[in-house]
Amino acid sequence: MAEQPVVTAAPRPYVVRVHRRSAHERQPQHPYPQPQARARPAPQATAPTPPFNAPAARKLRAALGMKPEHVAYGMRSSYGLPYVTPDLVAAWERGAASPTGTELTALAGVLWCSAGELISSPRTLREHRMAQGIAAEDVARAVGLELASYLGMEETGEWRGTDRQAAALATVLDLTLPELTTVTGRETKLGELLRGAVTTRWQAHVRPITRLLALDRHLDRQADRHLDRHLLEDVLQELHADYQGLMAATLTWANGTAATDSGDAGRDFLDGIVDRFWSLVRRPTTY
Repeated sequence: MAEQPVVTAAPRPYVVRVHRRSAHERQPQHPYPQPQARARPAPQATAPTPPFNAPAARKLRAALGMKPEHVAYGMRSSYGLPYVTPDLVAAWERGAASPTGTELTALAGVLWCSAGELISSPRTLREHRMAQGIAAEDVARAVGLELASYLGMEETGEWRGTDRQAAALATVLDLTLPELTTVTGRETKLGELLRGAVTTRWQAHVRPITRLLALDRHLDRQADRHLDRHLLEDVLQELHADYQGLMAATLTWANGTAATDSGDAGRDFLDGIVDRFWSLVRRPTTY
């Protein structure tokens, strides 16, 4: 059989259709959201600030051989606070502004110190907690309170816990008896009782003050001894004698100016009686 020639058709060209997008056509969305630039956090007018110790911050920075520029850079790069500038650091050190709690923590980290070293003598419950660097959740747990309840006490400055919880609070925040008296809102009542003790019969005020301070449960660690009933009686008797002696001098001085000066001294005595009371409590005993 004779071989037949095989005829093949010429290959057709392969055409790729290209769609040209109109200028008004909507662009396809990217499957993943693009990162957004982080905005500077808005200042919170209601955010509490601890009592900042500006001279201490300046002294610590100088001791490290740092300038405000170095401090600001460290807070920006290591603590995620991009808005901190050398001018802001300088304003803190001048006392023209105070750092927030977050800024204070970052500043302490840059200056290689504790937050407590950058805080002036704390007075409120929140200030004592921040000075110790303890989270509110940890304090509430140690004291036996719900977090919301504890934060409410910090906000209002009104302590509503029991004596047992107050003792736990003193332990976790390392409070002395005078500090505990202040943060639990008992200082005003203590002042009233002390003024009554020096102006009338001091013996009648021993029991109310004992109950107020719960002296059988708390230890004044700064004095390193219990403020027991016997010590309280001695202190009240001495305060009474000092005040009555001051008032007796007023009656014996006939000169009007001298009497006025003594009267002013008596008012000053009563105004500062709480501090006088604690200074006598902490005075070393000789027996």
